Amino acid sequence: MKQPTSLNLPDWPYPRWIAHRGAGKLAPENTLAAFRVGAQHGYRMFECDAKLSADGVVFLLHDDTLERTTNGLGLGGACPWAALSQLDAGGWHSRAHAGEPPATLEAVARYCLANRFDLNIEIKPSPGLAHVTGEAVGREALRLWAGASGAPPLLSSFEPEALAGARQSAAVLPRGLLLETLWDGWLDTALGLNCMAVICDHEHWTADAMVSARQAGLRTLAYTVNEVADVERLASWGIDGIITDAVDRFSPAG
Repeated sequence: MKQPTSLNLPDWPYPRWIAHRGAGKLAPENTLAAFRVGAQHGYRMFECDAKLSADGVVFLLHDDTLERTTNGLGLGGACPWAALSQLDAGGWHSRAHAGEPPATLEAVARYCLANRFDLNIEIKPSPGLAHVTGEAVGREALRLWAGASGAPPLLSSFEPEALAGARQSAAVLPRGLLLETLWDGWLDTALGLNCMAVICDHEHWTADAMVSARQAGLRTLAYTVNEVADVERLASWGIDGIITDAVDRFSPAG
């Protein structure tokens, strides 16, 4: 299939390969340990999930609740950072990572900046806090990457209201609309939020949808791509970014 061309595609400073939640399933997700494991496998861009603590600290957690990935209980966003910082976010994964603490966005930013790594920050708000979380993540990312050389973080979310909040506080940072499916109006929503990219579940991307996105000036990414056949299909359509758990099976240099 011939690749679509567009005169208005933005410059794309990011690698094609992105390690999901730091290192996929090889390390406790959304921890600095995971970032280190992903880096050991050659990855230079990472995806992570960010939400707000009860006292406004931006920290990494995928779920609304703490039980799956820490030894804590209840809503993560209902706890102050002082309590969250004392949790074990690694023991659930393996004994080797027992005692690994949750990470703040600030700690992750320092690690990425020190190593010249790129970051996709998924804004993962607690229920009812989409706009305020988007604002806070955007503001914090703008502060942490101020004056840094290299690419700024890519801010993404499934919730348009979170992206609107990020645009309000950090309009200069690139944004990506996350999609579980290609729901009606997805392209207009991405354009209305001045997004740079659309990031869709790889099972739902189609060649025609990718052409539409690129012709509208949007970059295209897919998650969570763990099989060779899916990589080949997406690459044939001109995908810009591949988010994977399989950091031990796919070389980011490929």
